[in-house]
Amino acid sequence: MTAYFLWFKAFHLIAMVCWFAGLFYLPRLFVYHAMSEDRISQQRFEIMERKLYRGIMTPAMILTWIFGLAMLTSQWAVLQHQHWLHLKLTLVLVLSAYHGMAGMYRKRLLHNPTGTSHVFFRWFNEFPVMILIAICLLVVLKPQF
Repeated sequence: MTAYFLWFKAFHLIAMVCWFAGLFYLPRLFVYHAMSEDRISQQRFEIMERKLYRGIMTPAMILTWIFGLAMLTSQWAVLQHQHWLHLKLTLVLVLSAYHGMAGMYRKRLLHNPTGTSHVFFRWFNEFPVMILIAICLLVVLKPQF
């Protein structure tokens, strides 16, 4: 293990926790935004969603990727044959696409706050939980395929 691997891992976990906090909270804001009926509330949600998405979630996602790739490259000789890792990286790509979809929904809500049902956003909110469970199980159990 390189001397920096554990530092990369610590910062990867910190960034990942911040990213997931946003991934869990942003769709909940979408629920409230879609349910709001007055313009003042909608404007408040727009500001909260923008600050969360741009100021916390996106930088945390970028740092998660940077430190994850730093760990990967520092231990490539060992990790390249770990199939659980390939599956984990696929799930992280899916999660990154979800992040992009959340950004798309944030912009849609700016133009049409009642265009998407709050019920949809309640279901949309559950997806990152499933990905988190799968990633944690893969990383901890490291199943051999």
